[in-house]
Amino acid sequence: MSPDWVQNLQAVDMRGGCYQFRLRLGARWVAAIAFSVLAWCSPAQAETRVYLLRGWFGVFSTGMDELAADLKTKGIQADAIGHLSWKSTVSKIVKDRASGKAFALVLVGHSQGANNVIEMAQALETNKIAVDLLVTLAPMLQEPVPSNVVRAMNYYQNPGWGAPLVAGRGFHGKLSNIDVSSELTITHINIDKSARVQTEIVRAILAIPQPKASPQPRENTQLPER
Repeated sequence: MSPDWVQNLQAVDMRGGCYQFRLRLGARWVAAIAFSVLAWCSPAQAETRVYLLRGWFGVFSTGMDELAADLKTKGIQADAIGHLSWKSTVSKIVKDRASGKAFALVLVGHSQGANNVIEMAQALETNKIAVDLLVTLAPMLQEPVPSNVVRAMNYYQNPGWGAPLVAGRGFHGKLSNIDVSSELTITHINIDKSARVQTEIVRAILAIPQPKASPQPRENTQLPER
């Protein structure tokens, strides 16, 4: 084999290697660009968020914690909180919606917490945020249900503790007042722990349609270095 032939073969290999290198580099950039487009256009995860407000002192409304735990096993984001946290929770909801997060919203409250979830809905109405489901357990001297509530369910006793909900101006949703006075074992203290009430609340939450998620950019998406 002549030295000139060997030299020419090596030159071909070198040129071929450079060509393959350029192909590999080009493929990396194509993949990186495709990844960036998909990352930018990937939909934000839609979900259902449930906030459950306890009553006074937070010691008698353990049914709110039971409901939160049950919902979490079903893949629902649920938080049982003290009723005094309702204003800070409204601020969080408004902030999350402003950032483009898509989620169905459920507010559940017992006793004083029932009054406060109505106040939460009123505060959210001023921010044009809908409440997909509002559930009140034994509210008393409560405000009317605002127009941004899609569905409202109220459990009370007549005679007994609690009062029916009334629709506020512009309300066009579904309003259900459920009198549980015929069930003698249910009282103001344990209405939140009633198996029947909890089952109906969970069923109503699971029936809420999932919101359509809007495309959201992902942070820290970088192209590979050349």
